[in-house]
This record gives sequence, structure tokens and C-alpha cells, in this order.
Amino acid sequence: MMLTGNRGLTTAEAERRFADGQGNVTPNGSSRSLWEILAANVFTLFNGIVFAGFGVLLALGRWQDALFGLPALFNTVIGVVQEFNAKRTLDRLAVLNAPTARVLRDGIAVEIPLDRVVLGDLLVLQTGDQITADARVVESDHQGPSGLEIDESLLTGESDPIRKRPDDEVLSGSSVVGGSGTAEVVRVGADSYAAKLTAEARQFSLVRSELRGSIDRLLKWVTWALGPMILIVANGQMQAQGGWEAAIASGHWREAVVGAVAAVIAMVPLGLVLVTSIAFAVSGVTLAQRQVLIQELPAVEGLARVDALCLDKTGTLTTGEMAFDRAIPLRSVPGWDGILGHMGAAPDANGTARCLAAPFGDATAPHAPEVIPFDSARKWSALVIAAPLDQARPDAPAAGTWVLGAPEFVLDAKLDPRVADALREAGRLADAGSRTLVLAHSPVRPPAGEQPELPEELLPVALLTFHEEVREDAAQTLRYFAEQGVDVRVISGDDPRTVAAVARKVGLDSATARDARTLPEDLDELAEVMEQERVFGRVTPRQKLDMVRALQRKGHVVGMTGDGVNDALAIKEADLGIAMDTAAQATKAVARLVLLDGRFDRMPGVVAEGRRVISNIERVSMLFLTKTTYAFAIAVVFGLLAWSFPFLPRQLSITDGLTIGIPAFFLALMPNAARYRSGFLKRSLAFAIPAGLVVTLAIIAVHIGASRIAEYSGMELQSASTLTLAGIALWVLAVLARPIHPFRVLIVVAMYAGLALVWVIPFLRDFFQVTWLPTELGLLVLGVVGVGVVLVEVLRAWHVRATRRAEGVLQ
Repeated sequence: MMLTGNRGLTTAEAERRFADGQGNVTPNGSSRSLWEILAANVFTLFNGIVFAGFGVLLALGRWQDALFGLPALFNTVIGVVQEFNAKRTLDRLAVLNAPTARVLRDGIAVEIPLDRVVLGDLLVLQTGDQITADARVVESDHQGPSGLEIDESLLTGESDPIRKRPDDEVLSGSSVVGGSGTAEVVRVGADSYAAKLTAEARQFSLVRSELRGSIDRLLKWVTWALGPMILIVANGQMQAQGGWEAAIASGHWREAVVGAVAAVIAMVPLGLVLVTSIAFAVSGVTLAQRQVLIQELPAVEGLARVDALCLDKTGTLTTGEMAFDRAIPLRSVPGWDGILGHMGAAPDANGTARCLAAPFGDATAPHAPEVIPFDSARKWSALVIAAPLDQARPDAPAAGTWVLGAPEFVLDAKLDPRVADALREAGRLADAGSRTLVLAHSPVRPPAGEQPELPEELLPVALLTFHEEVREDAAQTLRYFAEQGVDVRVISGDDPRTVAAVARKVGLDSATARDARTLPEDLDELAEVMEQERVFGRVTPRQKLDMVRALQRKGHVVGMTGDGVNDALAIKEADLGIAMDTAAQATKAVARLVLLDGRFDRMPGVVAEGRRVISNIERVSMLFLTKTTYAFAIAVVFGLLAWSFPFLPRQLSITDGLTIGIPAFFLALMPNAARYRSGFLKRSLAFAIPAGLVVTLAIIAVHIGASRIAEYSGMELQSASTLTLAGIALWVLAVLARPIHPFRVLIVVAMYAGLALVWVIPFLRDFFQVTWLPTELGLLVLGVVGVGVVLVEVLRAWHVRATRRAEGVLQ
């Protein structure tokens, strides 16, 4: 790049300014402090209820019944440790992935860390760079109508590049998509836009998701219901002990308090949030080991829900590396090889143009040409050359305008019939799978104006062919998506024929590709096209965004992959944005996940991991919601009827641990390939509420039946109730663990064995205050549990059929 004398700051002056606090230093804290993390995880309403009950039982000397406090404490510790580790990870990632800046120091362009940029530094900007500090353009090597072209899509939402001239301001967070130049830093640190973006990106943020939103909504309902429920239960337990005055006088109020605490604690689904968080965290770690960075853990839900995946051809289906094949001369114009060599060696050359540097680098280059940089929308770049400096050299490039670009964008047979043969040959090469460019020449300059335009009398000089290597894993990966019901669409800015050839190589059933220039602008009309066709060429950045929106209008959950700056808007808009390792930093910044090694074959594992986690969370949530349902129902019935609560807190610890707590952690980590669909809360409640009511009716039946058989002790009634609850709840677990898998069977059998051990081992039997049941009471429990098991099976069959019908599986 030719500069006009500004050598930038000296190293000594830059160090002095940095020492004076004028560096681009931002706060290192990436999220909540340790104290804030502790406060958020400890001082919650649920913890207040749990630990209040824990304290009351300890004060009454009933530490055996206060065991539920230990799992609650353990849950809180896990939550703190998990978020603190996430904080540390985000801090490290923020440092490791911090962008570098290219600045002039002592007249030499050097790469420095972002925080070492100081006020007054001269940024050296090239195509593909992300601007790292707010700056004012000083100069550009394109002083004509082009200048620097800046993509401000992350700031304005507009994907059209903005041309910047000297004295125009460029904001950090935007990206250079054309031209090159220098800009003086005018704002640093917390005052710069980059600092604000970085601070926001580093926050421990929560992605909006149906799954977590449903859980949060459910927990709010439970919270609101706890207040009146506590009053109902407390009054019912005191009445069961003969009334408030009698209970207080006799000391039986202690038993009433223990029963009330047991009823309230049973209503709180503490483990549901914990299991969800752990499932997300384990998934994040698992994917990280596969070189997939999940930037926000709940984005795993997006992995499970994706049913339409838009792929950018270059860098995804192909390796992204272009190789020059050959040049096909069409007309004899002096110096065309020197033009190609100059374009290939330009600092702002794109990947395709850089392939020309080696084969044509030794040819005579033009002297001080005026440059019109490549633009992804117009698909061409150009050099404007005055008369050759040395007229005697026959190999000097001819004066006029040299244009390199896509043949159908550069040439128009309607304007000049002499280009028809070149267009036909370019089409034949594209049909064969070659990426084809044309070098054209006109003896006249392009018309003056704000937007670069092609000159008149433009004729082809040579056709240039390139090829991209198709990834070895692309065909297998696309077959996986087809098997999993994920519709794949290939969208590219390349010639439709080239894109179609690549699509055929990777096994996509598409003989042709749609030219995006013929697509409708109306989103509803575009959506209809997107439903019918799968491969698209000559797609502009704005059209990529429209395609994502059109698919979303049709109800699709859309994933979008890409690596270019021009993919950023579409990736940002997609339900799941996926950036390749080679992506521009602006693109990575808006992506939900990044393929760190750029291997497209990671995608099946990514999707499978998402489906496993979300399907398992839905399965586990039904366990917790079933428990919450029967806990509320039993508390209401026994409270209003002034019956003694049928369990001690320690006995509920048995049922909670064996039917929910222990198996939930294993089930959340089991394989599961089912595709997630919306309606999580409705589906879960449709099963959990009836299942909870079955358990409630069973407990009521045992209570009434036992009172009619004989006069049983409190321990015998509580033991009968515990066995009834555990027996049916374990069958709910068995139902939800289907389809049958050896490990799932092992979990269920182990839980039944654990229940048996509580009755078989004297120490456990004494500790949990349970006993062997008299024959008649045992038969009653066995009969009630049998009926409950049948009802749970009927419920499962109905729920499966209703779910399939709702999803359109059954007609």
C-alpha cells in the first residue's frame, strides 16, 4: 500500500501514551464477580424455603428429617462452581480470542495486541480486517470513487458496504470489505465501540430459549402457589393433631411442623434447574473436546431444533482453498498477464485473486493504476491505467480499464454481440464444475459517479478457471442430515452452474442451481421458492439474510454456516449461527458456535449432541413435574381434610432420591437421537399432571383402605404410603426411560433394588423409620400399586399417540 508520508507514532511515544492511560485497555471482568455469583445462587426464594425448613427441623432436634438440606446445599455449591468455571472460561477465551491490531510504528506496519493500541495510533486497514478502535480515515490507496469499503452491518443492520473517504469516521466492530488505507485512532478503552461490544459479549448471558423460558415460567407458578399452600398445610397438620390449642398444649405441634415441612419441601422442584444446567454444561464440554466452541451453552437447544440448514459452499462443502487451473486467451491485448499478476499480489486481493500471483507474478506490472476494489455485490474489480510509462515495452499493459470478475456480471451480449462466444465458453466451463472468471479490457475509463460502473467497449481478453477441492467428508455429512430430516440448502455467491456441480459431487439431488438474481424480493414469495429448491448461486449478502427470514416464516428452525464477513448478517439472524475456523472475527462474534478446526464433519456430532441433551431434559422434566404435581395435590387434600401428612421428610428423601434425583442425572446424559420440537411445557405437563394425580389417588386409596381394615400405627401407615409412592413413581421412571436400552434398564432395576435395601437392611429401616407391613396392609399396597402401574401405562400410550398426532405423524 502506498502511503503519503505519515509514519505513525514512534514506539517511545506510543509507550508513553499507554503509560498515561491512553491505551485501548478494557476491564478484564467478563461476568459477575464471585460475590455476585454466590449471591445469585444462594439468596433465592427456593433456597430460603428449603433452608428455613432445614433450620426448623434442626431446632426441633429432628436432624434425620433435615437431610433434604444437604442435597440443596450440594446443588447450590454445584451452581456456584459451574458459573465460576464458566466465568473463568469466558475470561480466558476473551483473552485468547482478542483481536490484534495492525498499526504504523516508526513507519513500519506491526501487529500488536488490541490493548496496546493508543490514542493517535495509525491503524493500517486491509480487506477482511475488523476495525479494533474508533478511528478517522487519514488516507486510502484508492483515492478515486471507491476508497475504503466498510461493512457496518453489525452496527446498522445494513449489509451494503459504506464507502469511507478521508476524514470519515470508522467505528470499531465494523469490517473492511474493500480497499485499504490508514485511520487515526480517536477513541480507546471503555469509550470505543469495540470495548462496549466486547464487554457485552463477555457477559454471562442467557440465550432466549423455549426450554428455559418454560422452566422459568413453571418455577414462577410454583413460587406463587407456595405461599397459600404453606398456610393450608400448616393448618391441616395442626388440626390433625387436635387443633392449634390442643397441639400446642400436648407438644404434638412438633409432629405437625415436621409434616408441614415435608409437604412444602416436596413441592419444590429444586433439581430440575440443576439437571438442566448440568446437561448444558456437560454438552458444552463434550463439544469443546470435539473442537466445537459453544459460545452460549443454551444454544444447544438450537442444535436440537434445527430442521433447515443453509450452507455456504466455500469453506463448508469445499476446503475454501482455490487453485488456479488455466488461462484461455480470447483476444490479443498487450500486458494482460501483468494485470493478473498485479491483481494477485495486491494486499487486498481475495482468495481467488491471490491464486494469480504465482503464475503471473513475473510479468510486467502496470505503473500506479487506479484501483476499483472487488465488491461482493457487483462481483468484479478493476484497474484503470493511464498511457504506459514506457511506450517502447511491448509487454506493458495497455491503457484503459481492465476488469476481472464473474463473466455474466462483466459481459453483456445484448450490449455487444462479440462477447457471446466468451459467455458460452464460460458457461461450459462452469457446467463442468470450474470456477470461471473473465479478464476484460476497454480502452476507455469507467463513467464517473458515486458507485463504480463498467466502462463501454468492454471486451473479453481471457477466461481464467479455478477449482475448489470438495471436502472428503461433505457427502457423508449431507447423507446424515438427510437421514435425520434436516433439509440442506446450498447458497453461494458463485456461478449457479459451479455451485450445482459441487452440489452434485457431494450427493445433493439437484441437477441445476437457481440464479439468485431471478429470486423474488417479497419474503412470502421467496419462502415458496426456498421450499421447492435447494441450490442457489449468485446470492448477495442481503439475499442470504432474506433466505433465512423466509425459511423462518415457514416455521423452520434455521441453521446458517459461513466464514465470510458477508455471512455475518445471515448468521446473526439464524436460529443457530455457525462460524468456521477461518471466519472473520466479526462473523465469529455473532455466531452461536464456532467449528474451531473447520471440519464440516463435526456437524453431525453437533446436531446429535443437541438432540440428545434436549430430548433427555424433556424426559427428566416429566419426572420432576410429576413429583411437583403429586406433592401439591397430596398437600391440598391432606391439608383440607385435616389428615396427618402421610410421610416424614426422611421418607420423602427415599422416594425423591430413587425415583427422580439419582436416575435424572444418568438419564440426562444418555444417548437420544429424537428431534426436539416446540411445545416442551405443554407436552411435559400433559403427562406429568395425570401421572401426579394417579400417585395422589393411590396415596388417598391406601389411607382410606387402611382405616377400614384395621387400626395401624403411624409408622405402618407412613411405610405403606412410602411404598405406594415409590412403587408407582418408579414405574413412571420406567415408562419415561423407554425406548428400552440396557443402561436404562439397569438404572430402573438399580432403583428398585435400592428401595428393597431400605427395608432389608435394619440400620436403614430404623433410620428412615419404615417397617415391614402386616399382610392385609401389604396386599392393599400391592393392589393399589398394580392399579397405578396399569393407569400409568394407559397414560403413556395416550400421551405418545397424542404427541404424534399433534406433530402430524398420525393421520
